[in-house]
Amino acid sequence: TLLKEKFDFFYRISYKELDEEDWAEFWKEFFEPQKIGQRIVVKPTWREHNVDPGDIVLTLDPGMAFGTGTHPTTSLCVNLIETYLNKGDSVLDIGTGTGILMIAAAKLGASIVCGVDKDELAVEIASNNLRINGVAPQRYSVKQGILIEGINEKYNLVVANILTQVISNLLEGIERVLCDKSVFICSGILEKNEKLILARMENIGFEILEISIKHQWVAIASRFHTPTKFV
Repeated sequence: TLLKEKFDFFYRISYKELDEEDWAEFWKEFFEPQKIGQRIVVKPTWREHNVDPGDIVLTLDPGMAFGTGTHPTTSLCVNLIETYLNKGDSVLDIGTGTGILMIAAAKLGASIVCGVDKDELAVEIASNNLRINGVAPQRYSVKQGILIEGINEKYNLVVANILTQVISNLLEGIERVLCDKSVFICSGILEKNEKLILARMENIGFEILEISIKHQWVAIASRFHTPTKFV
């Protein structure tokens, strides 16, 4: 009423009830195949897609986990993985969600991909998506855990598409999962927090390789250098 009197603004509210089952399926109408990298195309399991020469198709059923490829941070990470992954690399995906980044890495030639997520449901969904995409069981593992707790191996490439504060916490112990000259890709960072994360990374010993920005979201590709020990 106040809006109408002050601004001559008219509005109407309409709604209808939806069963939970209907809502769970309704959003799928808007999830279309789309190219999210230089060659990577994400296709939901329930859609058909004509593949262009050179495209790499990821077939995905996201369920209730994060990572359909539609968020800017996902496409930023995929682009950086395409750029910096070498065939035969081992890859760790921290906060894997649907497993989309693991699948992209596997299809781009990673030898082994490991994912970790604190959500038990995400672990199940990611494992299912890896199977759907034909990644051999001996090439992947998905674990439930918080950040790198319980991860004892070192990886050639580590990716974390999470949030600024979580990345900041992760940086405190990230060295133990990195080899010398490993590549670390992180996103989920808003532009206003970019300098904070960059300062922490450089202090640890990361060489910044590339910074990508899309719709106020930042992704950083860096290379880790083991600190020189003096005796």
